[in-house]
Amino acid sequence: MADWIEDEVLRGHDLYAEELVGRTYLRCEFHDCDPSEATTRNAVFEECSFTGVRFNVSRHTDTAFLRCAFDRCDFFDAEFTGCKLTGSRFRRSALDSVRVHGGDWSFVSLAGADLRRSSFRKARMRETDLTAADCRDAALTDADLSGTQFDRARLARCDLRGSDLTALDPLSAEVPGAVIDVRQAVVLAHALGLQVR
Repeated sequence: MADWIEDEVLRGHDLYAEELVGRTYLRCEFHDCDPSEATTRNAVFEECSFTGVRFNVSRHTDTAFLRCAFDRCDFFDAEFTGCKLTGSRFRRSALDSVRVHGGDWSFVSLAGADLRRSSFRKARMRETDLTAADCRDAALTDADLSGTQFDRARLARCDLRGSDLTALDPLSAEVPGAVIDVRQAVVLAHALGLQVR
């Protein structure tokens, strides 16, 4: 397969356990493809759309998904390490149990996403949209969440330690049992208009 693929439509392709290294896909459409257990490394997907794609148990390292659209995709047990997803959006997709290590997820729309039991560690998530996202039992630790939209996000039992929570209004999200550190407690106290002395 060519290393540069542009404006192609792929339907029902079996990419099971494929290794996609150094490839670039520009404005491509993926419909009902199966890259389960596939591996990408240093690949680029720019302005691509993924519909009904199964990313289960896939591994992505230093790969970029720039301004991509994911609709009805399944990411069960998928792992992203050092990946860049800037400007991408997820709709009706299952991201529960996904694992993210580092990378840049800024300006990503995860509104309404199922993120239960997922983990985002040391990721840059500036101005990410988590409106009404289900983050129960998830971990968003040591993440840059500045400017993130948390309105109606479900954060019960979510581990938020070490993350920037300056954008979190604890009255506009569900936070019972969420885990924070002392520094974050001060930030949230100020958000509630309390004085810490």
